[in-house]
Amino acid sequence: MARLRIDAVLVQAVIAGALSFAHLHDLAAAAGQTGWKAWAYPISVDLLLVAAWRRLRTDGPSRLAWCWFLIALVASLGANVATAGLLDLDDVPAWLRILVAAWPALAFMGGTLLAHSPAGHIPASPDPAPVPDPAPEVEPEPAPAVEPEPAPVDSADAAPALPPVHPAPTAPAVAVPAALVDHARKVAADHEHRTGAPIDTDTLRARLGVPPHMADAIVAQLA
Repeated sequence: MARLRIDAVLVQAVIAGALSFAHLHDLAAAAGQTGWKAWAYPISVDLLLVAAWRRLRTDGPSRLAWCWFLIALVASLGANVATAGLLDLDDVPAWLRILVAAWPALAFMGGTLLAHSPAGHIPASPDPAPVPDPAPEVEPEPAPAVEPEPAPVDSADAAPALPPVHPAPTAPAVAVPAALVDHARKVAADHEHRTGAPIDTDTLRARLGVPPHMADAIVAQLA
């Protein structure tokens, strides 16, 4: 059989609860609440304190829970201090009698708000379900065009044969001096360095001042 372990915190809680319970009873009795009514006051204070603490533990910190927790704590501590000789229990002031008489309604309102008020945080709404993309429309492929078969051509109606084409006579080769070719090569290199593109025949002819056939011969040697 397991031994019963005594928890120091639990013992302190029992002692504090018993003393606070007795002080609240004595204060309620001194304020004119006699009989069972005096015993109901400490139960009401402790229940409100527990309800506010439970709301703080389950739903997180909120102004409502902290407000009623502090109200119940002040009522419990106030009774402990008032019955410690600082207050004449035989001559309780009128304002304290009013507070004690109004406590049941105040505690009922606090317990109702703690039990039925929604939590301060708003739960995140679930992400909407993704909408699938519509299927692309497939256009029908056009039917291949059927070309009509050519009618047979009689050999007698065939088109006459074209005369043979003789190649155009080539231009005679132009002799270009080597010095002119070297100068043209420098002009072409300078043009390509400045523009980034090779020089064309018309530009080379304009730069050198030569006729078109000589410019073609120079370009052929530069290639």
